[in-house]
Amino acid sequence: MKTIQSDNYPIYFENSLTELAKFVKEGKYSRSFILTDEHTAVHCLPLVQAQFDGDENFDIIEVNAGEESKTIDFCIGIWKMLIDFEADRKSLLINLGGGVITDMGGFAASTFKRGIDFVHVPTTLLSQVDASVGGKTGIDLDNIKNIIGTFTQPKAVFIDAAFLNTLPARQILSGTAEMLKHGLITDAAYWDALKNSDLSKPTDELIHWSVEIKNKVVIEDPTEKGIRKALNFGHTVGHAVETNSLVNDKHPLTHGEAIALGMICEAYLSHKKTGLSNGELAEIVKVIGDLYPKYNLAETNFETLCSIMLKDKKNQNGKINCTLLTSIGQCSLDNICTDAELCESLSYYASL
Repeated sequence: MKTIQSDNYPIYFENSLTELAKFVKEGKYSRSFILTDEHTAVHCLPLVQAQFDGDENFDIIEVNAGEESKTIDFCIGIWKMLIDFEADRKSLLINLGGGVITDMGGFAASTFKRGIDFVHVPTTLLSQVDASVGGKTGIDLDNIKNIIGTFTQPKAVFIDAAFLNTLPARQILSGTAEMLKHGLITDAAYWDALKNSDLSKPTDELIHWSVEIKNKVVIEDPTEKGIRKALNFGHTVGHAVETNSLVNDKHPLTHGEAIALGMICEAYLSHKKTGLSNGELAEIVKVIGDLYPKYNLAETNFETLCSIMLKDKKNQNGKINCTLLTSIGQCSLDNICTDAELCESLSYYASL
């Protein structure tokens, strides 16, 4: 897998952890910090530490795993640890973990002393194909996902497939949802390749293809003024369902499970509003439905879900804004959807 060049930073695939060690040494940083959680500290941190010869001055900052940690309170904890460890502007933060770590670590680094360098070492499929690429940092506030954040690019991203061997099957499927989305919005050939593959074990080639797609989009539109909005397909409904599940379910949906549900709803809206054919809607529903377990979406929650969508950062003038499909591989931006239309899409999912 060749290195992908993004917006002034490289994304390494081959020998990526060796490249990380080389990057840190050549960067001549005053201090280096590794942000991790209790899971990656056990399963992934030793793989990183093994690449260094012991002379590096590392400090470990560990937070609790899970979306519940992606808050300002945990960011304050990271900032205080950086202060206690006497971090200066020539320090480096290495974000070792999934999407929560890369989102929050990027935000903490981009704001500490008005910005210190950071790199991502994504350890989940979701973070490898999505969260670590594109320069979005963010935290949640009042259960609204990623409502506080910055556009700040990492200095590099280091993707190593070995980390995926540490993941349960459910986390692999969570990342697969974003891969499917990449095919649906821009690349029908990629969608076809995915639907004909064993997605319980995505290949290095498919992961590289997905990163290429996302990277091309974010280079063209780094701050989401235009085509980058395509990446929001499935996320208007999906984020609302994910937020509601985090608050109310004993075993909440993963991000990918919620986005899979959101893609079915927004594919239905695409059929109703932007010309997606009935045959392609059926194909999308079957592919996603065969991969992800059905979620019990009660009609009594529809009003709550719409109220969550009204707080979405993508909205315009108080109206709910969706990216929809015109066909598999092509999308339509900035589609205003009414509460009635969104409730209809939720009903469609619930009826499947």
